[in-house]
Amino acid sequence: MKHKLILTAIALACCCTLTVQTLLAQEKRAITLNEAVELGLKNSKLLKSSQAKIDQATAMLQESYDKRLPDVSVSGSYLRVNSPNVSLKTSSSSGGGGTPSVSQAMYGILNASYNIYSGGKVKYGIESAKYLLQASKFDSAHDRGDVMINIIGAYINLYKAKAAVDLVKENLEQSRQRENDFINLEKNGVVARNDLLKVQLQTSNVELSLLDAESNWKLANVNMDLLLGLPEATELATDSGSIVSPVDLKSIDDYEQQGFQNRKDMQALLLRKKAAGVNIKTINADYYPSISLSGGYIALDVPGFLSVTNAVNAGVGVKYSLSSIWKTKAKLAEAKAQENQLVASEGLLGDNMRYQVNQAYQTYLLSLKKIDVYVKAIDEAQENYKITKNKYTNTLATTTDLLDADVAQLQAKLNYAFAKADAVLAYNRLMQAAGILTDKPTNN
Repeated sequence: MKHKLILTAIALACCCTLTVQTLLAQEKRAITLNEAVELGLKNSKLLKSSQAKIDQATAMLQESYDKRLPDVSVSGSYLRVNSPNVSLKTSSSSGGGGTPSVSQAMYGILNASYNIYSGGKVKYGIESAKYLLQASKFDSAHDRGDVMINIIGAYINLYKAKAAVDLVKENLEQSRQRENDFINLEKNGVVARNDLLKVQLQTSNVELSLLDAESNWKLANVNMDLLLGLPEATELATDSGSIVSPVDLKSIDDYEQQGFQNRKDMQALLLRKKAAGVNIKTINADYYPSISLSGGYIALDVPGFLSVTNAVNAGVGVKYSLSSIWKTKAKLAEAKAQENQLVASEGLLGDNMRYQVNQAYQTYLLSLKKIDVYVKAIDEAQENYKITKNKYTNTLATTTDLLDADVAQLQAKLNYAFAKADAVLAYNRLMQAAGILTDKPTNN
């Protein structure tokens, strides 16, 4: 008996421990749309990758600047040699002096060169690197907009999923209450058994709908946690005050004009087109010679034979590659083709921007119209349910009519909640298409 009590106590303790751990793991957190965007931007892996690309472009610009600096090299050697046969063929050696014994040699060389002209390659390289660095920053800003719209979309989905759960739960409570009422009515012989079964069947259907809604909500919650860099077990509570769509709306032409001025991807493409033009100038520089200043110092010591110190040299060097005459032409054609490709891409991106603005604009207008329609639909569905319920009480309507009216009432509420959320997302997509999406999506 004691052993059973001990085992029971241990089992209860384990259960309590697991329960506490589960409660601790399932942290709950209320979060607004603006807070979600701020946190998501902070923890975005895509933006961290974009920053790495900016760092790479910055290093490439510094490398271009470094090419203006002189090249300096130092070398030296210590050599052990065998006993060579040394014969000096000079007039001074005809006197028959002794042959020197050479067994080792040491030398050191310092060379420096400075390019003073190479057809402008260094200048064009710096100019191109500046364009590419700025383009990478615009790419990062464009990625930032994509991350923001993904976070907003995930937040809207989470809000809609929770709204569906709450509405279905509310409907389930009403359905269960109706079922209890029908059970009592059936016992008293007021309603038929078949009517009670219909009510019970609807309760079962609502319970299944609730299971689906809760599953969708959990998946939306996990997706939001991952986007924000939070533990997957964090339960997020959305703020309905964030789901408010602005009412001010400009014309499509205004948004298109803003898109041409503010779209970061278009600005990045324009800079890359400029960099391509500079690259053509860089390749043309191959047709010109390069001129550089050079200088050096040499020290040599062969013990017992030769010693050289203070051997300083300086001069000007000119280099011209004859092969550039026939090799540069193909490289130049390739660079021009790349520039033409960017020009075509610029036109294509402009067309895509116009389409995206028009699509987002029409979607937002449709969302606003749906909200107005669903507001009326809720009033109509509620009034229809009251009338149908009154008819049913007076045996003027069937149980099926009553249940259909109840489903229509739930559907109208769901449609209204979803339309409000979709309008917020549609408006922010319009802001993104016009290149004016900000870090505060609810303050546009």
